[in-house]
Amino acid sequence: MTFNILSGGEDRFEAILTIVAAARPDLLVLQECVGWEDGARLRAVAEAVGAPPGERHAVLGSANPRPSGRRNHVAVVSRAPLVKARVHAPEVLAHCLVELELELELAGEPLLVLGTHLNAGSEDRRLAEARWLLSLVPPARFAAGLWALAGDLNAISRRDPYPADLDARLAAAGIEKYGSPPRFDTMDTLEAFGWTDALRLRPRSPRWATALRGRAGAQVETRTDYVLLSPRLSGRLALADVIDVGAASDHHAVVAEIA
Repeated sequence: MTFNILSGGEDRFEAILTIVAAARPDLLVLQECVGWEDGARLRAVAEAVGAPPGERHAVLGSANPRPSGRRNHVAVVSRAPLVKARVHAPEVLAHCLVELELELELAGEPLLVLGTHLNAGSEDRRLAEARWLLSLVPPARFAAGLWALAGDLNAISRRDPYPADLDARLAAAGIEKYGSPPRFDTMDTLEAFGWTDALRLRPRSPRWATALRGRAGAQVETRTDYVLLSPRLSGRLALADVIDVGAASDHHAVVAEIA
């Protein structure tokens, strides 16, 4: 499950705990964990999903500071023990990336996970981040292994059911982050590498949008939250869906169930 909780959860945190407890994912990736440095909210989330306490089950990825000084940390909670965990925050990334290997074995192999939050403002920046991310993934290991990439990628996919007049709608809503005409370069690059969008492969419902963006009266349904799978892992996908979180965040969550 991936979920952008918006500004650390603020006074919506109890609602967020209710949502993740109901979903009870084996693996949870959260974005915008602002102000979580003391570990209290991370521990509360781990308890809500049934993960044992401690560093072997929860990681807070320390993000690069924004110009405001705010840090949009990425948190990962796993009910299975973490064999390895590494946080990357090079200058190319707006925030950070958490790289994990889980003791949860599928077909006798470990699950390798990348959890991240890409740049919100520029497709050029997102594309640079995606290319850097792919440099962490050896093609031969990717083809042979079981990999998942989860997070708010802040990029739109041409595979989602956007209207033909998307460009005009984005302009009317004052949304410039995708370019004009809208660009799909980041998702095209990830899919060309071999990543498969779980929600497009095995949707459980017609739900697809995770964020309503724009000005009042001119809002546009978008999706920038993804669970992407490697070729072998996508073959084990049972279903994927969008979880409506109501007013708990400005993003809905995305879940994928692996057999």
